[in-house]
Amino acid sequence: MKLTKLFLLLASTSALVVSSDRSASAATKTASLSVSVNVANNCIITALPVVFPDYDPIVTHASSPDNTSSGSVTITCNKGGATTIALDLGKNAGSGTQPYMKNGTDTLPYLLYSDSPGGTKWSGTTLDVSGGTSQLAQVHTVYGQIPAAQPASFGTYSDTVTATVNF
Repeated sequence: MKLTKLFLLLASTSALVVSSDRSASAATKTASLSVSVNVANNCIITALPVVFPDYDPIVTHASSPDNTSSGSVTITCNKGGATTIALDLGKNAGSGTQPYMKNGTDTLPYLLYSDSPGGTKWSGTTLDVSGGTSQLAQVHTVYGQIPAAQPASFGTYSDTVTATVNF
């Protein structure tokens, strides 16, 4: 019986040594897992209208001051992109570089500016905003000006200008 117990003890110890020896000889391998994404270059553009106060060519705006107002163009673009905002001359510009609002066949000239009324002309040109793209909404004020002393029939004049973000 003592011999059987001794045999069982030796057999258990051998099995323990063999099984621990197997885990010590286990090998490992590694592999690289690539992770990537392409970020699309994108922008969103919205605009708030330039709505001028009433224009009075007989009294208030007969000689000065010019009639002024402002609206805005807002862009949200990926950060770091080269971005410009262009304003065309509107639907009533004709063949020249002067935009016009229309009331039937009557026209009233105006201009749009990027920094102040009478400042840097934006009508028919492009504004460079490359340094400012940051994925946050950026509001760019559009200043409008109707020169004083313009002959105009009564009524409501309007135009539609297209704002385009190039990115």
